[in-house]
Amino acid sequence: MLLMKPSCECCDVDLPPDSTSALICSFECTWCAECVEHCLDRRCPNCGGELTSRPTRAVVHLGQHPASSQRVHRPGLHKR
Repeated sequence: MLLMKPSCECCDVDLPPDSTSALICSFECTWCAECVEHCLDRRCPNCGGELTSRPTRAVVHLGQHPASSQRVHRPGLHKR
């Protein structure tokens, strides 16, 4: 089951479980679409891996399978 991290690791914007703007790599590093496009050269800066859209989690499943509440923020990744 995916961790569903709550925010972008680059800019710390909220990415709730139903967000269609979240992208992840195979290690579940989590980024917003804007940072992927404008700051990260469309690759995960942690592992160099491909970034793909994170699936959404239906609200009906969040009670039994909640998203993570642990934020990971690495502000030095911004290239702007």
